[in-house]
Amino acid sequence: MPVRTVAILGAGHGGCAAAADLGKRGYRVRLHARNPERLAPLRAQGGIEARGIVQGLVPIDVLTGDVAQAVRGADLIMLVVPGIAHAHYARALAPLIDGSVPFFINPGHTGGGLHFLHELRNAGYRGAVRSCETVSLTYITRMEGPGLVNIYSTTKRLGFAALPGKEVEGLLALVRPLYPEIQAASSVLETGLSNLNAVFHPPGMVMNAGWIQHTHGDFLFYREGFTDAIGRVTAGIDAERMHVAEALGVPAVPFIDVFYAAGLTTKSARESGDISRACRESEPNKTIKSPSSLDHRYVHEDVGHGLVPIAALGRLAGVATPTLASMIELAGLAVGRDYARDGLTLERMGLAGKSPSQLLRFVQEGE
Repeated sequence: MPVRTVAILGAGHGGCAAAADLGKRGYRVRLHARNPERLAPLRAQGGIEARGIVQGLVPIDVLTGDVAQAVRGADLIMLVVPGIAHAHYARALAPLIDGSVPFFINPGHTGGGLHFLHELRNAGYRGAVRSCETVSLTYITRMEGPGLVNIYSTTKRLGFAALPGKEVEGLLALVRPLYPEIQAASSVLETGLSNLNAVFHPPGMVMNAGWIQHTHGDFLFYREGFTDAIGRVTAGIDAERMHVAEALGVPAVPFIDVFYAAGLTTKSARESGDISRACRESEPNKTIKSPSSLDHRYVHEDVGHGLVPIAALGRLAGVATPTLASMIELAGLAVGRDYARDGLTLERMGLAGKSPSQLLRFVQEGE
């Protein structure tokens, strides 16, 4: 059965972009927000005002703070939230689901699907789970006002995986009409170890900390913030990510090639091999300003739920990741958090005690 009704859990940048895009294209959208203040301006204006590749005021079928109401009658449940919100939604969804409706974690980043599954089990749900995820958000987008979303573009050639991996063909067929650019990956390990945000956002934030705090983010994050020094550190992180993937036998592509394939930089920048140049020549990202502080998902999400799980998978595979470890430590010191302790560890992904062969079997065949 094709998807007609989508429950979108999360009304931030990505959730509002998805609601506006899919609503404009004729899908029935049921949008949930944990914070009722998020929905007040949408109700007041009768929908989401969109700019960019989607234009105009898009009415939304259901706007609700009630998870049960949001998922009622949905053909697909899409989580468009930071990884730190997965436990909240797992607890809310556990008594409501029966395994018949698949989950789409958009984005899954690194270990998102594994984490969500583990949290569903912790919440007492023992039934079947079919989930799928993309490595990054399906849109390049920003909220530009309480009820206004600017969708600069969709993300091109986006890796898509299922958990368990054997379900990928069926879930790809289900989700591709919504997002034609998705491309099947071998498993959630392949998508998770292709997490570009974890590779370049943390060095961009930590190494620009003084500029961010002094100007409150009054500079272009990608175009002005990615100097050659930051590009070299990013390349070091990327090399360790590649080593982890190789040790696990997981397909991996260098950052700059993925960045180019996603439509995020120029051909000449890719051919140069220079990550800083690739960021500076990113047309979709050219007007995006820096976060106004270090208290931002580019640190909390991309370190705690990006670098931490990559480093954890490295330990499972017996691969040293000193550059990742240094960035995790520095980011934690900068914001006063212990990401190595509180981030997405093997335990929180449900992988504690597994050998590499057991891990590979688990992500492909399931429990």
